[in-house]
Order: sequence, then C-alpha cells, then structure tokens
Amino acid sequence: MTAHMTIEQLPYGEQVRIWLKERYGETEAKKIWAQTQENYNNYLPDLPDYGGRKNGHAKAIYGGLLIFSLYPALPDQPPISELQDFVQNLFMGSFTRLGKIFDLNRPAHMRLIDMVFRKSGNRDRKDILRYPDGFINIDVPYDKEHHAARYTFTQCPNAEFARKHGLLHVLPLLCNSDFFGIGEIHGTLIRCGTCGNSDACDYLVMGNRNPAAGEYETRIDEYGFLVSRKRQSENTGE
Repeated sequence: MTAHMTIEQLPYGEQVRIWLKERYGETEAKKIWAQTQENYNNYLPDLPDYGGRKNGHAKAIYGGLLIFSLYPALPDQPPISELQDFVQNLFMGSFTRLGKIFDLNRPAHMRLIDMVFRKSGNRDRKDILRYPDGFINIDVPYDKEHHAARYTFTQCPNAEFARKHGLLHVLPLLCNSDFFGIGEIHGTLIRCGTCGNSDACDYLVMGNRNPAAGEYETRIDEYGFLVSRKRQSENTGE
C-alpha cells in the first residue's frame, strides 16, 4: 500500500494556524491545531489506498482530509458558511494569481483549459486502475459552438469520506470553492450537482461573458451546496 500524505506534507498548515490564531487567539489555536493533527492521524489508517503523493489529486484528497479534521476540532462549531472564504482562499490562491493573466473569455484560453481537463482526465483514468477508490473522471468533448469545456466525476474520495464519517455537512466547503476558483479566472462554473448531493459532480466551464452563462443562476441547495439552475423565463414562468 502506498504511504498516505501526512499533514506536515501539505502546503496548508501555516495558513490554517494563522487563521486559527486570528479567530481564537494563540493559546486556543495551538490546542485546536493539535486536535486537528490528532484527528487527521486517526483517519489515516482507515483510508483506502489513493496513491499518496503519486495521485494527481493528492492535494485535493488530503487537503479535504485536513478540513474534515479541522472542523470537528473547532470549539464553537461555527456555521459552515463562516469558513467558506477561508477555505476557498486556502485552496484557490493559485487561481487568483492566474486570473491576472488568464481569462476564459479568450477563445485560446478556453481551448487551453479544455486541454488541461483532458490531460487531467487521462491521468485520472490511469490512476483509477491502480487506485480504485480515487476519482472517476468521464470526459465530454469540447463544445465548440458554445465555447464550453466539460467533464464529470462519478466518484469523489472527499464525498465518500464525508458520507462514511458523518461529515457531509462539511463537504460544501470543498465543493463550493470551485465556483470561486473558476470565477477568479473570469469564468463561470455551471454545476447542477456534486457527488455529495447528486450521483455525479459535473464541471461545465465557460467565460463569464459567454451568453450561455447568463442562462443559469447559482443557488444554495438544502444541503449547503452551490448549484446551478436554469433561469426561469419572465414571460412564461417556465
């Protein structure tokens, strides 16, 4: 079995400790971080073999485990929504930096992100043969007419872990961050469901000035997940 990533190997520890200190004070922050580490280490023996650092989604899988370990350690158990800005900035900082030069309203950049999706999908299909509990990725051809890129996950380790450990209420912190990340590169994510509130997690990405993007609105469903829904016609009420 491949060794799992330890919490020390993740690039997020310092940012989490800073956030804890700002929110709870230095003494309490140290206690919470120690409990987070304990929770994380207790989860590791029960995890399936994801491939550790060899998995192309290692940061997503083990970064998710960090959040699942952190939230139960918070003494005040705040509403999940209070942590959303912190979590999306923790995981999506690279998108914010990329957005300074990258714009999905440019056709060349849309074709490039489609290439990235396709490369990621090919890697995922190789990974799943070795690590069957990882992400199952299904490619969808690039929509040249609407300048949209798409792929779908039908299996997500974060969702499976959350469901098994009674942490589905924490999962939206991870899933909802994708909307923020795509927005930072001047795009719109259209997603009708995730593996936590549906049978698949669908990524439909286009520039935020694409007319097709205006056909959808983003809502929060009953489970706290951001979801995309077709706008109702003002004339027909459909």
